[in-house]
Amino acid sequence: MGELVLAAKITHVPSMYLSEMPGPHQGCRKSAIDGHREISRQARERGADTLVVFDVHWLVNSGYHINCASNFSGVYTSSELPHFIQGMAYDCPGNPELGDLIAESAKAKGLNTRAHKVESLGLEYGTLVPNRYMNEDQHFKVVSVAAWCGWHSLEDSRRFGEAVVDGIKQSNSRVAILASGSLSHRFQDNGSPEESMFDISDEFYRQVDLRVLELWQSGRFDVFTAMLPEYADACKGEGGMHDTAMLLGALGWDRYQGPVKIVTDYFASSGTGQCNVIFEVPGFVVS
Repeated sequence: MGELVLAAKITHVPSMYLSEMPGPHQGCRKSAIDGHREISRQARERGADTLVVFDVHWLVNSGYHINCASNFSGVYTSSELPHFIQGMAYDCPGNPELGDLIAESAKAKGLNTRAHKVESLGLEYGTLVPNRYMNEDQHFKVVSVAAWCGWHSLEDSRRFGEAVVDGIKQSNSRVAILASGSLSHRFQDNGSPEESMFDISDEFYRQVDLRVLELWQSGRFDVFTAMLPEYADACKGEGGMHDTAMLLGALGWDRYQGPVKIVTDYFASSGTGQCNVIFEVPGFVVS
């Protein structure tokens, strides 16, 4: 029987890739990259063999969609920020069996869900960035879930998160789930100076984000889940924060009490609020 062994809310800012490149921004996202590598270390320590990524850069307008081909490879350039991510090669194994089981579990809950194994369906950078830093040696199989859900309810995404765990339990996989998306997500206005890449777009967003992290650390997920729809709307949550709804659906929603561990301290990136945070799964607390 399969098992969920780790869950995390993670950043995927494209400046992480830019941070690798020679030039004025080299090293600027070292702490975020180190956070990804620490999450990878802990996932391996717990015996994880698969990453299931809730990717807010994969936009869908109807239903829930899972990319679970047997292998993913290619060279990726971001259409959104081609000057940040350009020519990024990737190669990693997939987990078609797990993707199918998750889709069947979601359909059993009344959620219109499809599992895809289409060679021409590539991965988005919400999956590719963490794969780059967590899975350089192709240790993990990868399943990508569309989490930029244009016309979906957060309640349905909560139920989808429950279905992910149901599918995992029916599999032979040990899984780390990653909610890949920011906290607040109001970008800087066009024409902002380059140095604003390290600023928040409005202090209101930073203060709400920091309060959210306090709620998580104190185990007040009853409060957080109650405020999530308004938070996602007022602070322009990335992809509507469906990745976060899926994550907490998998963990028990308002009944989840933590603990959580901040792996990368909160930081601003081009106006948005970012972090790497592990949500401990009962029975798998590893230092």
